[in-house]
Amino acid sequence: MIRLSVLAAGVLVLSAAGCSSVGSQEEAASGVAVRWQKAVDAGDGEAACAVLAPGTLKTVAEDQPCPQAILDKDLPRPGTVVETSVYGQWAQVKLDDDTVFLGAFPGGWRVVAAGCTPQGSRPYDCTVEGD
Repeated sequence: MIRLSVLAAGVLVLSAAGCSSVGSQEEAASGVAVRWQKAVDAGDGEAACAVLAPGTLKTVAEDQPCPQAILDKDLPRPGTVVETSVYGQWAQVKLDDDTVFLGAFPGGWRVVAAGCTPQGSRPYDCTVEGD
């Protein structure tokens, strides 16, 4: 299970600080989340791995190359974006059947965790996650 309680605490702190141009950041983050889901659904493991955050890529590729490993995961089909929230350098994209967490890196948003489902007051349970 991802350590999203730490991420959630960071999100709360960053949300209090506010940020500029949130609309364009939300569009960019949701675009990456949707593109990632579509790559996985199309069987394009290389494209899916190309947008993973470094720590997530390392975790996914522990036992086999990332393009193969990511396609072996039981991930939801691409869905419609329901809500996108950006908090500084972190984003959460809620889709029909998935929640994707992203981080801002040089070059744009990267998927930090995906295939995530809420667990009430506990951290999200994610199929794909990093250290």
